[in-house]
Amino acid sequence: MQHVEVPVPSAKKNEVLLKLQAATINPVDWKIQKGDLRPLLPRRLPFIPVTDVAGVVVDVGPGVKGLTAGDQVVAMLNSFNGGGLAEYAVASANLTVKRPAEVSAAEGAGLPIAAGTALQALRSIGAKFDGTGKPLNVLVTAASGGVGLYAVQLAKLANLHVTATCGARNMDLVKSLGADEVMDYRTPEGASLQSPSGRKYDGVVHCTVGVSWSSFQPLLSDAGRVIDITPNFSAILTSALHRMTFSKKRLVPLLLSPNKADLELLVGLLKEGKLKTVVDSKFPLSEADKAWQSSIDGHW
Repeated sequence: MQHVEVPVPSAKKNEVLLKLQAATINPVDWKIQKGDLRPLLPRRLPFIPVTDVAGVVVDVGPGVKGLTAGDQVVAMLNSFNGGGLAEYAVASANLTVKRPAEVSAAEGAGLPIAAGTALQALRSIGAKFDGTGKPLNVLVTAASGGVGLYAVQLAKLANLHVTATCGARNMDLVKSLGADEVMDYRTPEGASLQSPSGRKYDGVVHCTVGVSWSSFQPLLSDAGRVIDITPNFSAILTSALHRMTFSKKRLVPLLLSPNKADLELLVGLLKEGKLKTVVDSKFPLSEADKAWQSSIDGHW
């Protein structure tokens, strides 16, 4: 990673130019650097990484409605182009929402990928956020990671019973965010993934790697689903087999489908104090390399 001077980008049709105030590094960002997503990403080099940002609108392109210069916003940048580790970036107006004064730039920048993925994973399980959902039992693995922390909170907002796994040092944090049962994944009990209260899981928000489908299968209810947010080729094949055989228990790979409505919902929950962004650490842009390494070294 190198610090370089580049021209300030310009906003094209349906885009806004942002002066950035905060950006969040997600695991997908350094997976791109490692080449894990080739040949899809990056499309060209040099590549400015990171997509989850907060900032102030300084210019709007043709066709933009509802956003004007001076607006404080949260945005998700184009995954193929990146651009978040910079002073200025261009965002699609369709993935840019206003940030109320009650939500800090750092809190808002944490939302797009992590909270968006958690929200869509829970919906895939059947969670509803309007009070009409069933009282489901869910397991969240790696619950003290970015997606996991939001998943625990959103699951409780949907009135679900939450069992969570994480490292011992983060158990109190996960419990404080609403988890009903928390297990240290390094212990035999945590490694087994079994609910301490004996519940079968209607859904699993699976946020880590190295756990096979066979480990989850006996822990699921009759129509239980494992939503895998880091699917590999094996997971995709298993999912296809489940669909072909009309299996009630299923492994479901999930890739985030970003949209403005979800981002507006999540920002609103932050504003109302119903959702919390856990900010692990802060770095100035000049120390982006340290922030990058901190994300890689994180343990959940």
